[in-house]
Amino acid sequence: MGIFSKILPKRKPVEIKNNVPKEKEEIRKTFGVYCHSHHGTSGTKLCPKCTALLSTVMVKIARCPYGITKPICERCDRPCFGAKQTKEFRDIMKSTQKRMFLHHPMLAFKHKMKSWGVDYAKREQEKKQAAKAKARSKNK
Repeated sequence: MGIFSKILPKRKPVEIKNNVPKEKEEIRKTFGVYCHSHHGTSGTKLCPKCTALLSTVMVKIARCPYGITKPICERCDRPCFGAKQTKEFRDIMKSTQKRMFLHHPMLAFKHKMKSWGVDYAKREQEKKQAAKAKARSKNK
C-alpha cells in the first residue's frame, strides 16, 4: 500500500454506457431502408406493417431485461418478443444488412463491430466454462 498508493493514480470506476438510444436509432434507420426498398415508401414514412413491428420493437427494447447494458438484438440470447415477431425482425435486419452499408456506412460498420465483439465475448465465456469443467472433472 505505502509508496505505490501515493505514486500510482487511482483507478476510475468502469463507466456503463447506455446503448439503448443508439440501438433504437440504428433499428429505426434499418427499418426505413427496408421499407423504402421493399414497400416503396419514401421520406420518414413507413408502411403500416413496418410501423407496427417497429413500435413493438421499440417498446420491447425499452423493457429489455438487460437494461442499459443490453447486447445488440441480433445476438441476444433472450428475444424480447414472440417467435413470429422475432423472425420478422431478424429477417428485416438480415435482408437490409448490405443496403445499410450503402445508405449508412459508418452506422453499419459500427454495428458489425459490436456484433464481432459480442461473438468474441461469448467465445471467451465458453472457453472459461470449458476450462472450469475440465478442472472439476480433473479434481474428481
